[in-house]
Amino acid sequence: MTVTVLGPQRRPTVQPVPPGTVAATVTAGWREREADDAELDGLLGGSTVNLRLHTRWLTVLDADPELADAELNHRAVLEELQDLYALQVGNAEQAAVAIRRSSTRPRTRAAALADSEEALRLLDARHLARVTEVRADFEAAWRPGERDAVAQQRAQVAAVLEDTSLLVVTGGHVGVLLHVLGLFAVTPPADVVAWSAGAMALTDRVVLFTDGRAEAYAPGLGVVNDTVLLPHARRRLPMDDPARLGALARRFAPARCVVLDDGVRGLDRGRVVGADGRVA
Repeated sequence: MTVTVLGPQRRPTVQPVPPGTVAATVTAGWREREADDAELDGLLGGSTVNLRLHTRWLTVLDADPELADAELNHRAVLEELQDLYALQVGNAEQAAVAIRRSSTRPRTRAAALADSEEALRLLDARHLARVTEVRADFEAAWRPGERDAVAQQRAQVAAVLEDTSLLVVTGGHVGVLLHVLGLFAVTPPADVVAWSAGAMALTDRVVLFTDGRAEAYAPGLGVVNDTVLLPHARRRLPMDDPARLGALARRFAPARCVVLDDGVRGLDRGRVVGADGRVA
């Protein structure tokens, strides 16, 4: 499988697909705007078929009220887990900031910061483990793939993918993308192109970041491993603060933190955040 990761598409860099190639697109991250894909279709050369995963999800919820109620409760549990974890991360990061400001002895400060970073790594690991456990419990209890409404949509998606060799995943809401890609068992074909949240969903660990703070969110699809993708970094991360960027890189190591600037085409073109906070 060939995976091409792009930077945010504010100025589109996605290229037309080769003649004769049909691309399956996933715009479910746009949610209610999923069908607004005319520009994307034009950029890709006009030979696309939208898998319409968000619409299919809503169709499933309408057809299977029992599953819809179960999903509603499931999402509430996951949201509460995320909120509680975010509270813990916020306190831990505030402690790290206070340590950097208050300590005057380098060795003492370094030891305290190392403990603080280890505490964050432990919070991340336990949160992801709990999310995985909750999702596994839901899957075991409700077996969505065996329910008629889901099975019917899965079969239709699989039939579309049989005739395509390229999957294009756009950005938007990463949680929705992860859910519908899993619910409809989307198996990527030979080539995949993705950007922003679509690219994040392909990784083995989705990390959200905003207002300078990073939070582990959920295990991703695992198509791109040992990599934390940082699209829109200039708008969401303290790019002028090497101390905090270095802490971010060390926190998620050995995975590399890759900045996806606008216009980037390919993981090897992304800038990597070093343990010292330098971005190169």
